[in-house]
Amino acid sequence: MSTFQIEGGYKLNGTIEPQGAKNEALQVICATLLTNQDVYIENIPEIRDVLKLIEILGKLGVQTERIEKGKYLFNASEINIDFLKTKEYAELAASLRGSIMIIGPLLARFGRGFIPQPGGDKIGRRRVDTHFIGFQKLGAKFEFDADNHWFSISAKKMKGTYMLLDEASVTGTANILMAAVLADGTTTIYNAACEPYLQQLSKMLVSMGAKITGIGSNLLTIKGTTALKGCSHRILPDMIEVGSFIGLAAMTASDITIKNVGLKHLGIIPASFRRLGINVEQEKDNLVVKNTEHYEIDSYIDGSIMTIADAPWPGLTPDLLSVFLVVATQAKGSVLIHQKMFESRLFFVDKLIDMGAQIILCDPHRATVIGLDRKHTLRATNMTSPDIRAGIALLIAALSAKGESSIHNIEQIDRGYENIDARLNSLGAKITRL
Repeated sequence: MSTFQIEGGYKLNGTIEPQGAKNEALQVICATLLTNQDVYIENIPEIRDVLKLIEILGKLGVQTERIEKGKYLFNASEINIDFLKTKEYAELAASLRGSIMIIGPLLARFGRGFIPQPGGDKIGRRRVDTHFIGFQKLGAKFEFDADNHWFSISAKKMKGTYMLLDEASVTGTANILMAAVLADGTTTIYNAACEPYLQQLSKMLVSMGAKITGIGSNLLTIKGTTALKGCSHRILPDMIEVGSFIGLAAMTASDITIKNVGLKHLGIIPASFRRLGINVEQEKDNLVVKNTEHYEIDSYIDGSIMTIADAPWPGLTPDLLSVFLVVATQAKGSVLIHQKMFESRLFFVDKLIDMGAQIILCDPHRATVIGLDRKHTLRATNMTSPDIRAGIALLIAALSAKGESSIHNIEQIDRGYENIDARLNSLGAKITRL
C-alpha cells in the first residue's frame, strides 16, 4: 500500500490541464467490442481503472495498440468469448466496476455475456438491476448464480422495445444503449441518463453507423442496425478533475488557471463553486481561479442556510460532493451538503473533523459544514483514502493544512487521477510518493 507524504500550507500557482474523462473512457472503450473494424480513441486517461479495462479487453482478444500517450487503437475482430469463463477474467472484472459495460456490447454482437458481481468503490450499495432489466426487455435471458456471484445473459436475437428505466443509471443506460444498437427494430429508452459521458458515447456510436435520436435528453430512440463500422473518437476533459482543481485553488488560497476544460460540458459545476463564494472566471475554454483568500457562502433569498446536493445530469455530479464539503470548511458561512445518490460516501468526514473542521454528520447522506473563514487552518494528520473521490478531497485538505500529513491507500486516488502528485507539484505543492 503506497502513501502520499504531504507538506501543506503552501500557496500554489500556475496552469494545469485536466486529463480525459475517466467515466467516458470506460464507456467508449467497451463500445469498441461492437465492431470488427479499427477504432481509434484519443485523450484516454492512463489511470489504474482504465488500464485495467484495456487489459481485460486485450485478454478477451481485442488487439490494442498504444499509438502515443493517450491515443489507442482497438480492433475486436477476433474475440475469445470463452475467456469470460476463466478464473483470471473473474478476478480482473470483479475488481473493476466499469467492466460491467462489456456485457451490452457482447450480448449485442455475440448473443451472450458473463460478469462477476462488480466491485469498485466502497460507497454503499450500487445495484445493477437496471442493466439486466433492460436486457430482459430486449428479449435476453438473465441468470444470477448467487453462490458464485456470477451474472450471465444470453439472447439469440434481441428485439427493440419501449422501456422506462427505474432509475437514470449512467452505466445502465450505456449498457442498454450499446445492446440496443444491434437489436431488430426500434428501442425507446425513457428516463435515460443524459450526462456528457452518455452524449459522447451516443455520438461515437452514431459515427460507427448507429441510428440514435434524442441525444442529450432523457428519451433516447434507437433504430437497430445489422453491423457497426470503425471510427475515431476523442474523449472530453474530465469535469471531475476540473472541479477538483477549482476546489484545490480555493482551499490553498491559490491562483490557478485550468486550461481546456470543455466549458460547455461542465453544466452547473462552475456556478456551484461560485455559490460558495469562489471567484471562478472564464477565459475562452479556460477557467481562472484567483483571489480566494476569503470566500463567503451564499444563502437563500430568505436568509436560510444553502444546500449543495447532487442530482442526475444536468444536476450536480455526486463525484464532486466530497470536494465541495472540504472547500466549505474554510469558507465564511454554513452549508448543508446532501449526498442523495449514494450512501456511505460522507463517512470520510471523521478525518476532516480530526483536522479541526467544524462538521456535523447528520446521517449517511447529510453533513452540515460550518466554515472557519481561515481563522483556524486545518491540522496535519495521518489518513487513509477510502475511495477515489474522498481520496482527492483528503489530498486537498492536506495541502491546505500546515504541517506534514500522510495519506495511505493512494492506489484509490490513482484509480481516478493520473500522476496527480507530479502534476500538483508542478504548481508548487510538496507531495512525496512513498
